[in-house]
Amino acid sequence: MVNITISGHPGSGTSTLVEGICRAKNWTSLNGGQIFRTEAKNRGMSLSEFGDLCKLDSSVDESLDEILKNSMKDPAGPEVMESRLSGWWAYKIGLDCARIWLNVNDEERARRVVAREEISYQQALENNRLRSKKDLDRYMTMYGLNPEDSEPYTHIIEASEIGADQVLLKALEILEEYK
Repeated sequence: MVNITISGHPGSGTSTLVEGICRAKNWTSLNGGQIFRTEAKNRGMSLSEFGDLCKLDSSVDESLDEILKNSMKDPAGPEVMESRLSGWWAYKIGLDCARIWLNVNDEERARRVVAREEISYQQALENNRLRSKKDLDRYMTMYGLNPEDSEPYTHIIEASEIGADQVLLKALEILEEYK
């Protein structure tokens, strides 16, 4: 069963943090963003195009979210869950786990996306802005949820000016509270 959820905007370092936690704890994870990216690729669509499809056809998003929710409740499921709404789902389901939001400013997120996707800084900044807006609109329409709302999170890590190792140390300290 899930011990921790990791949420944050694209480029906030959620995937890097999840990898670090899994290495440190010898845990498994499920990445909602990777499920999203894989489904977009399987359909021959860009992330933006797939986001548009999800906005038009809520059943696509709902099916992806059900995978996450069911995995959270599964006693044999992963210990770490990563997605923009994983903290919300754990909160709404009533799971007693750490729920972390990684907060990173727009500029730093764009710099990280540039390194990962080999695009220009301006393109990364614009892509992040558009994707965040589309996703927020979709989540509000479908579920009435804003991922940035602090309500479901047990902890918010401000990660704009610290490195991945420092973020991992903070998350591991948080996990110690939940033993």
